[in-house]
Amino acid sequence: MFTLFRRVVLSVLLLNFSPFLLADDAAANAPGNVPGNVPGSAGQADYSLAALSKQLISANYKEKAALAERIALSEDDQAIAILQALLDSRLYYVKSNEQILLVDSSGEADSAQDAFTLQAVPGLGKRDIKKIGVNNSLRVALRSLISRAQISSKHKPQRMAAAENLLKSSDDIDKVFINQAIERETDADVAKVLHIVRALMQLKSSETQQRIEGLTALDGALYPEARAGLSEFIRSFSDEEKLSRKNEYQLAKTTLTDIEKLVSINGYIENLYFGLALGAVLLLAAIGLAITFGVMGVINMAHGEMIMLGAYTTYVVQLLMPEHIGLSLVVAVPAAFLVSGLVGVLIERGVIRHLYGRPLETLLATFGISLILQQAVRSIFSPLNREVATPEWMAGTFMINPALELTWNRLYIIIFSLMVLALLALALKRTLFGLQMRAVTMNRPMASSMGIKTGWVDALTFGLGSGIAGIAGVALSQLTNVGPNLGQAYIIDSFMVVVFGGVGNLWGTLVGAMTLGVANKIFEPLAGAVLAKIMVLVFIILFIQKRPRGLFALKGRAVDNG
Repeated sequence: MFTLFRRVVLSVLLLNFSPFLLADDAAANAPGNVPGNVPGSAGQADYSLAALSKQLISANYKEKAALAERIALSEDDQAIAILQALLDSRLYYVKSNEQILLVDSSGEADSAQDAFTLQAVPGLGKRDIKKIGVNNSLRVALRSLISRAQISSKHKPQRMAAAENLLKSSDDIDKVFINQAIERETDADVAKVLHIVRALMQLKSSETQQRIEGLTALDGALYPEARAGLSEFIRSFSDEEKLSRKNEYQLAKTTLTDIEKLVSINGYIENLYFGLALGAVLLLAAIGLAITFGVMGVINMAHGEMIMLGAYTTYVVQLLMPEHIGLSLVVAVPAAFLVSGLVGVLIERGVIRHLYGRPLETLLATFGISLILQQAVRSIFSPLNREVATPEWMAGTFMINPALELTWNRLYIIIFSLMVLALLALALKRTLFGLQMRAVTMNRPMASSMGIKTGWVDALTFGLGSGIAGIAGVALSQLTNVGPNLGQAYIIDSFMVVVFGGVGNLWGTLVGAMTLGVANKIFEPLAGAVLAKIMVLVFIILFIQKRPRGLFALKGRAVDNG
């Protein structure tokens, strides 16, 4: 009885005071009345971007969401930058005067800029500024607001970024807004993403026709959000609905299966690309080995250390040119060639020329030299790995489709290795030194009797091979950290490339490097990295049993008799 009496009293009170409550609520939600607004002397609130941004300081998260909407509607060019900084937790203010600041991701006060003039604000300490906080729900709202503001941009990259952001927050999008955005869009790529956004919204519709249209539109959509939306849609079916809505359920499963097949194909393409990049590195590492082994018959166990020296040369060049990272990598190529080449000449003149005809002693001597070089690098640079910065023009990825993004640095390495191979082939075919080197390879006694100084040809050949190995070190510095053991990871693979392709044959080295690189990357997802290398090694052993001279064997009296 008391509960019933209390309900009646509350109902009477609500009926009597509801006009006043509704009036207050309407006034609070009237245009321009954002929580925290302070009316000016004329009785009107200040809706400028600066004023709205300052109100973020004392507002709670709900009020911040309302203020963010006001900022997004602002016609100020800096509005999106303010919202993006708030989303990235880079929006700060000065405690003393509430000046709004943009600070970089480190949060250091010395990087502070005025949020509106973008002028540096010096003299601030860490205690003088404070971050304007955000929570997860506000971040979702900010992403949606930024996307809505950018979707009307004149620039395609901004519209594409906005459309992809809408994919991540399709639950919070108004259907009318997305339809209008599709009608306005003139670019086919952006329109395609917007159609996927609308399709994901249609999956949650109560109308069967809308859901079927959404499933049809998602056919072949490779974005992860599309796959996630389809998976969630399929899981939402109960056992009874799988029978009552059988056609819809089967269409969803077929669409998801087709998409997963396309994703799998793109995965194979990505592995092929990584394999070609690995093959390009092996090509650079093995070219020099193919030349020295083919001309001199020397098994150089210190060849990996020539790669290491090239990588450390790149690191040193970047230390000397810290403000020109992109240029430093270009300078590092000839520098690494000279450093590794000179060390190679010194090794040949000082040690190897005294051991010709004694392959076992040569192998042991070069192995000892490799240990000496590794320890020398440890003493100079310490045993710790060194990181070489990647220039801006090599950083990042380029997208073939939403399921396939490839890195620029690997593409440049593939192109660079082919250029080195072409230049080397040209030098061997068109220069006097190339002619003499080929003569020594084919028949050393005859070349010596014709007046060719075979000793210096050996020295320069060894230096050339070592120099190209140094260039391989430059390429490797863009894929991995530089350390004393860098070359050891590639020396065995380099020997396998030389043996598989054919000793002393450049085209055989190219085919062998690319074949082994692709084979490694294809077998790795199936069998693991270690087992993949074992499988490749077994294949090489079996192949050599059938073709001892490799794919492309050199022809000549000395070779045939050897």
